[in-house]
Formats: sequence, structure tokens, C-alpha cells
Amino acid sequence: MAPVPSSILRALSITDPAKASLSTSGLGSGFTSTGALRALVPNANGDEEERRYFVKTSADGASAAEMFRGEYESLNAIANSVPDFCPRALAWGALDEDEDDPSSTNKKSYFLLTEFLDLGVGGGHRAGIASPSLSLAHRLAKLHTTPAPADPDTQRRRFGFPVPTFCGDTKQPNRFCDDWAEFYANERLLTILETSEKRNGRDGGLRELVERTAGTVVPRLLGKEHLGYDKSGNGEGIVPVVVHGDLWSGNADRGRIVRGAADEQVVGDVVYDPSACYAHSEFELGIMRMFGGFGSRFFEEYHRLVPKTEPVEEYEDRVRLYELYHHLNHHAIFGAGYRSGAVAIMERLLKKYG
Repeated sequence: MAPVPSSILRALSITDPAKASLSTSGLGSGFTSTGALRALVPNANGDEEERRYFVKTSADGASAAEMFRGEYESLNAIANSVPDFCPRALAWGALDEDEDDPSSTNKKSYFLLTEFLDLGVGGGHRAGIASPSLSLAHRLAKLHTTPAPADPDTQRRRFGFPVPTFCGDTKQPNRFCDDWAEFYANERLLTILETSEKRNGRDGGLRELVERTAGTVVPRLLGKEHLGYDKSGNGEGIVPVVVHGDLWSGNADRGRIVRGAADEQVVGDVVYDPSACYAHSEFELGIMRMFGGFGSRFFEEYHRLVPKTEPVEEYEDRVRLYELYHHLNHHAIFGAGYRSGAVAIMERLLKKYG
């Protein structure tokens, strides 16, 4: 057990450090360190009870601050739409705050504090559960049929997100946009291309393919007057919804969110480590198809609740186009191994739509 940093104690309003402990045994999360925190906190009756929390930490300075702020907002955006589908984020901030000057920029390490998620309860997300409403398909469908909140500046539902988020360790700006095709081309495909070139060097062949795809295939498949309309022109377009943004099978499981002892702890399918934005619902499906692990039964159940967007005959090509972003993102993170997958998708789509 390790002592709990004072900044986390303050976030939980704990004044006695002896009432909290932090364990990092057997825990880890890619680009961050993860720990389980136990603390004695007052309950509604005025008594103390033990509660558990998750804590992520990173010493990556300003990038860690942006990453944790993005995950904080992502978790709460999902939880606001579908309660108990993911843990709520409770606080984020600097671990090594300058006590003499809290506004100091000399902050190297940051934390994210969330509710505790007890995973693997009941046999994993492929096993059956008592209530269909708690399945991954039902909960994801609820998320994808709940309109995103309005942009506070314009009072319109727009594509984007209030803060940048990170998919892996790559930053997504998420600038708000009224046009989904424009958002996907600029904030996803062209942005990840720039990130990849900064890390891996300029790649003229890849750049040409990405720019052609963003300039021709994206407006053809995702255009404002096209997506959401059938072949006869009937439809209403698409409405921005919250998407998880990084929903591969390793970010979904069976579990329950553990709160106070008196709270009901419902076991259901849950998600975590999100990279959320307000998007077209089918954007979620790209990474789910890329790595598999969900199966035909999941998609059948999901699409009974969320019908494929019109034009339905272009559904498979849209999902490939959305999968492309994650190939490019993995190429940016891990290098050349993912380049061929991205190129194959673009060549196929350009042959058909370019």
C-alpha cells in the first residue's frame, strides 16, 4: 500500500490521510499507471463506510492534463446518457501541485479519479445476463439513440466535443462542426495523418491517398444532403450522439460499478477508457469491426435497436471508412505495421467512389 497524494485526498474531502490507502498491485493501463484506492468516507447516515475508487496517474505533464480532462469529460458524457454503462469520473488534476502557488504551470504529474469498476463479474460480456436491457447491445443502442447535448455557444447539436480527447496517445482536437463529413475529414483523417507524419516521417503515397479519400469518398458517403436519406431522397439526416470512440473488445466487459454498501450494485455490460465525441453513431462500429470480438449476434441485436443509417446499401462501405481512422491511428502509434490495412481500405473505396 502506498500513501494517497494530498490532491486526491482533497478531491474526496478526506482530511485524515490514515483513512485512505492506494494499491497499484496488478494494475496498469497502457499510457498511464492505474491504482485502486480504498477510503473511509461518511455515508448518508453520518457513519463511515469503506468505498473503493480507481485512480489513473501520468507524469507526462501537459499531455497528461489534456488526456485526463478528455477522459473525465468522456466518461461523464457516457454516464449522463446511459447511467451505469461506465464509471463516473469524480475529479482530475495535478498530483504535484505547488502548494505556494496552485496556479503554477510547474506541474508534471496528473491524476484521474473515477468510481470503482468491478470487472469480470458473471463471466464476461459474451455471457448471458438476466436483463436484456443490461447487455452491451442494448446499452450501446441507448447511447447511440440519445441526442448529444447542444453546443453551449450556439445552442445547436453539433459534431465535436467540448475538449480534446486521446485515442491511445494521439490527440483528437474535436473542434465543433455542423457538417459530419467535414468533421470526419478534418478532425479525424487529416489530423491523424499530420500526427503520423510528425512521428514516422512524411509519406507521400499515404498522404495522397488520405487527402483523396478525405476530399472525395468522405463527402460522397457522409455528405450532409446524402447521409440519412434513402435512394428516393426521403429522410432526416443524422443527429449527433455520444460515441465511446475507442470501443474495441478490450474496453468492454461484464461488471458492476461499486459505490456505497447500501447502493444496489447491478451487474451488466460496461465500457471504460473512452475517447468520446459527438458523432454519427456508426463511427463507433469501425474499431469494433477492426479488431472483432463482438460477433454477429451482437450486431444483430444492436441493429434491431439502431437500424442501419440510410442509404443502407452503403453501410458496409461507411463502416470501412470509419475503420480507416483507426488503422491510421495505429500506424501513428505503432508504425508501419498498420499502413497496409489503411492503404487497402482507401484503394478499395477510391476505386468505387473516387
